[in-house]
Amino acid sequence: MILLATGCGRDATDDGAEAPPPARQTVDLAGLAALPEATTFGVVDSAPSDAAPADSGGDLVIHPEDELPVYDSQDGEVIARLPATQLGSPTWLPVIEQEDDWYHVLLPSRPSNSTGWVTSADGTVTEATNAFRVIVDVDEFSLAVVESGTEIGRWTVGVGSSEAPTPLGRTFLLASIEETVSEFSRYTLPLGTHSEVLDTYADGPATVAIHGWPDETPFGTETSDGCIRVPDVAMDLLLTLPLGTVVEIR
Repeated sequence: MILLATGCGRDATDDGAEAPPPARQTVDLAGLAALPEATTFGVVDSAPSDAAPADSGGDLVIHPEDELPVYDSQDGEVIARLPATQLGSPTWLPVIEQEDDWYHVLLPSRPSNSTGWVTSADGTVTEATNAFRVIVDVDEFSLAVVESGTEIGRWTVGVGSSEAPTPLGRTFLLASIEETVSEFSRYTLPLGTHSEVLDTYADGPATVAIHGWPDETPFGTETSDGCIRVPDVAMDLLLTLPLGTVVEIR
């Protein structure tokens, strides 16, 4: 059974004493399975949109050891389920706000810039700190890696075309995939955001990613379908960053 929070807090009784907390409703696994998945393949239309400044949050990342319900607010409505893995990698999400055992996280599902709340009361959650951040400036064709506020690398990169632009906002490194099909990059780093104009890339869900390229022709150009093309030396550093690292695209 999965415990789902209900109610909005504690109320005072008539004699001034504090009432006990509201009971938590139990929901069986079948009920949770009926919800949309908060993955790059999922659509969670009722998810709140990320409204915080893009350069805030993300120093704390969490990994759900179990599948967890996702809420639209603390003690709010259950809107999705969050699996423990994404694209073959463990799920690590940046925390943009925390209240006690509640975590407000960025989600990888559509629409882009979706957020949700999870709580460790529903299952085991592992916390970790993250000193890194990736900053992509699409107008400057630049990607920078920052560690504890200090820039440790900057490169000229390729970005999306005017017909299929790289989506702006705060996202994160969702997974790391060693390429076995495509030959243009050794690895692909899917992000928790999607093309705003395309529904699919080949047979996939139009997940925007950071990846390499066999030559330098795309660097400094707007020629991709939304992905960020980087030189090998940049990819070498990006592959060392923790999953859940915030990627600020502006």
